[in-house]
Amino acid sequence: MDGTEFYRKIVLTVSGNRVVKWLSIKYGKKLARRFIAGDTLDEALDEIERLNEKGIMVTLDHLGEGITSLDEAAVYREEYLRLIEGIASRKVKSNVSLKPTQMGLGLDPKAAYENIKAVVQKAKQHRNFVRIDMEDSPYTQATIDMTLRLHAEGLTNVGTVMQAYLHRTEEDVKALMKAGVNLRLVKGAYKEPNSIAYQKKDEVIENYKRIIRLHLDQGVYTAIASHDDKIIDWVKVFAKQQRIDKQAFEFQMLYGLRMNDQAALAKDGYRVRCYLPYGTMWYPYFTRRLAEKPANLMTVLKNMFK
Repeated sequence: MDGTEFYRKIVLTVSGNRVVKWLSIKYGKKLARRFIAGDTLDEALDEIERLNEKGIMVTLDHLGEGITSLDEAAVYREEYLRLIEGIASRKVKSNVSLKPTQMGLGLDPKAAYENIKAVVQKAKQHRNFVRIDMEDSPYTQATIDMTLRLHAEGLTNVGTVMQAYLHRTEEDVKALMKAGVNLRLVKGAYKEPNSIAYQKKDEVIENYKRIIRLHLDQGVYTAIASHDDKIIDWVKVFAKQQRIDKQAFEFQMLYGLRMNDQAALAKDGYRVRCYLPYGTMWYPYFTRRLAEKPANLMTVLKNMFK
């Protein structure tokens, strides 16, 4: 295990401690705002307009996961229906991202499916797209099954996310590509055991390149979510060598990280999409961003001391 991976595991473990969580929520909101567009939908839509002016597209996410009741899931469903209407009324370039546990997957898979289906149907009415996020491994198969079921029912404006650090991912990618499912490709940001996930950084990167290549080689539109210059540069070189048009794929990055680089990529003619979250349930998202690499934590600490 290299130093970066050790750091990631430590942060994810410590962030689960009740005292650490309480202190972070009490004192850390200002620090978290670097990665969050705001508490409200209007704040998020305003930020989307500013990003669109720089040539950056958006995927909008209302924060929330690990709910304890289906009533909470219904509240999130209604907020998503509202934000889809907001995107349409403001005519911004943004699609939608949601977490299946936010819609009740951990409580009642049937109810979660109906909640997500309602969101996807609303998006289809407005010619928009919904990305079902991939959470930790207990939900991997259920998320894939849900996505495939929606496609089978004619709701093809929905896709999901594939995590390169899971051993199973390459075969999942092949099956989902065959079914015509639009995928967002990521390294993975959850703490998973050796038995199901690569633990070495080099292994994760190699598998990541492999699943990206699977897409690009077959002319399938590819969403590459990474802040790693080595990955981004590799994609640029590979696309140029294979004469793949810049419009055949997109780079995705997170709000609050490398914003100048996102704008520069867009200026260079690449399709760029910023993952933009809003809402008050920011703690789990914030800790995963800190866990991804030490530089994120250092940025937050610098802001703290300022």
